[in-house]
Amino acid sequence: MEPLDRPAVRDLMGEVLAVQGKTLPADDAARLADIGFRSLDFSELALRVEDETGLELNFEAAGLRRIDTVADVLDLLVALQTVDSQGA
Repeated sequence: MEPLDRPAVRDLMGEVLAVQGKTLPADDAARLADIGFRSLDFSELALRVEDETGLELNFEAAGLRRIDTVADVLDLLVALQTVDSQGA
């Protein structure tokens, strides 16, 4: 399977939030704390990306600590797919 692009990851992020009755804002600069996107939500999103792509994403704690905005999440998940697909 192919890696997901940024809009596809964003759609999945919106689905994760929608399950909780929350809406993903149009502005990727929105802070995760402000929209109620928690670490458990990130885990759910990462699992959905893995399911869609067939890739196993490898996270480092340092990388996870740096995510603060919607854009940070999207950038990280797109970058991790690229790294993991090259190693596969």
